[in-house]
Amino acid sequence: MSLINLYSKISLLPDDLKAEVGEYVDALLKRMNKKPGERKPMFGCAKGQITMSPDFDDPLDDFKDFM
Repeated sequence: MSLINLYSKISLLPDDLKAEVGEYVDALLKRMNKKPGERKPMFGCAKGQITMSPDFDDPLDDFKDFM
């Protein structure tokens, strides 16, 4: 459908339906701009992927002179 045909059809609608068409177009644009598969990370989703070594809290050898 050409842009001119679409505009002429929308211009024939009453104002309340024009507003509804505008909302629908906004929803389509939002859906189009959203990347597929994009999700927000959830709390705890990296559980088990990050570990700390058992000697994490032990003093470092480099700082023995300062202690």
